[in-house]
Amino acid sequence: MKKVLLTGFGDWAGSCANPAGEVAKALDGAKLNGAIVTSVIAPSIFKEMIPCVVRAMDEHQPDIVLSMGEYNGRTMITVERIAQNIIDATRYNMSDDVGDMPQDAPVVPGAPYAYPATVPLRAMVRAMRDAGVPADISDTAATFGCNLLMFGVLHHISVNDLPVRAGWVHLPSLPETAALDKNVGLPSMALETQVAGLKAAIEACAAHETDIDAPISGRLQI
Repeated sequence: MKKVLLTGFGDWAGSCANPAGEVAKALDGAKLNGAIVTSVIAPSIFKEMIPCVVRAMDEHQPDIVLSMGEYNGRTMITVERIAQNIIDATRYNMSDDVGDMPQDAPVVPGAPYAYPATVPLRAMVRAMRDAGVPADISDTAATFGCNLLMFGVLHHISVNDLPVRAGWVHLPSLPETAALDKNVGLPSMALETQVAGLKAAIEACAAHETDIDAPISGRLQI
C-alpha cells in the first residue's frame, strides 16, 4: 500500500467553506485501492505552511504528497503541472491570516525558478473523468499560497533527494460559497463529487509510478 499524505486548508482568503479542508477531513484514514491516506490541515499563514507539511512528511514518511487548495472560479478539479518560485499575493489583493501580503517575492531565495509536479497528471485526470468527475490539467498554480506550498514541498523533496512524488490539486468552490449573494454565478461542485474525484486521483497516483502516454484534451488551457 502506498502511503499518501493529503493536505488541505481551513477557511481563509475569502472562502467561507474551503473544499480543500473538507475533502482532506473526509479522506483522512481512508484505505483506497493501493493507497492509505493521512490528512493534515496546513495553517493559513505563508511562513508556516511549508514547515507544517515538512514536519508531517517527516512524521508519516509518505510515498506521495498530494496537496489541495480552492481555486475560486474554476469549474472543475484541476491538477497542476508546475510550481513557480514566486509569491505575489498583491495580484489578488488578499493576505494570509496574519496580514502578510508579499509582492514578487521568492518562495525560497536561491532555489530554481520552477519544479514540475511528479505525480501522473494524465492518469489522474483520466481516472477522475472515468469516475464521472469533471477534471483537467492546469498549467498555472497562480502566485498565492497554493503555489507557495506546492513549490516548497517539491523543493524539500529535491534538495533532500527523497523518494517521494508530489503534486497539487485545485478544487472548485463548494455550493454554499457559490450561494452567497456576493458570489452569484460562481462555479461550484458538491463536496461528495470532489471527494469522489480525489479518491480516483489518489488511486491513479498509487497505480502509476510514471504517467500514461495518452492525450488528455482540455478546455482550461491555462
